[in-house]
Amino acid sequence: MTGPGPDEPRGAATAGAVLALVVDDEPAIRRVVAAYLTQEGFAVLEAADGTGALDLARTRRPDVVVLDLMLPDLDGIEVCRRLRTFTDAYVVMLTARAEEVDTLIGLSVGADDYLTKPFSPRVLVARIRTLLRRPRVAGDPADAPVRVFGDLRIDVEGREVTLGGERVDLTRTEFDILDTLSARPRHVHTRRQLVESVWGPGYVGDERLADVHVSHLRAKLAEDARSPRYVVTVRGVGFKMGEG
Repeated sequence: MTGPGPDEPRGAATAGAVLALVVDDEPAIRRVVAAYLTQEGFAVLEAADGTGALDLARTRRPDVVVLDLMLPDLDGIEVCRRLRTFTDAYVVMLTARAEEVDTLIGLSVGADDYLTKPFSPRVLVARIRTLLRRPRVAGDPADAPVRVFGDLRIDVEGREVTLGGERVDLTRTEFDILDTLSARPRHVHTRRQLVESVWGPGYVGDERLADVHVSHLRAKLAEDARSPRYVVTVRGVGFKMGEG
């Protein structure tokens, strides 16, 4: 009896299962991660290289991608960049050395989280579940279905953002940051508060991820880094919403 093919998800029989794509060129690691995710109720696809991962991501639309940094063709950084052009799936990067974390953050590749090898599959699943259950900003959306800051309009219920009438395509993380800041525009959020609001109170990773995604968000809002109008840095404290 053979197992599922490379584009046939394990655990797919589970109705409503979250679809995860595991990308690693080491078969042993890939099998362990895939088996553990399947055991935890996920449907799982596997890819051994970046090209195959991108093909599967385009055709199967996974909810989360577990992506190794070192791959035989396209590296994880390039794969993540290309993923971000067509999907807002959560991306958890796997790195072989702790010093690579600084490289990932410095390059701002758009990953939602990362783990350093060797890692516990249980910790990986916990991180993924934290991403999937991100709390929404408290409050009744009917009170303010659309938040307006100058030319910026944020449709909270529809999770859509327009700037000057043009739609702005944001990842889930970027939208969640904008949602959090715009819900309390006069409040200055520390990095810890922003991380807990967006990644969840149980997140124990690097808080610098907030800076990475704020940088991406500002670029998509065509912000002047020296004088941003919408996402404002309060030196020594954190971030708040500008008036536009």
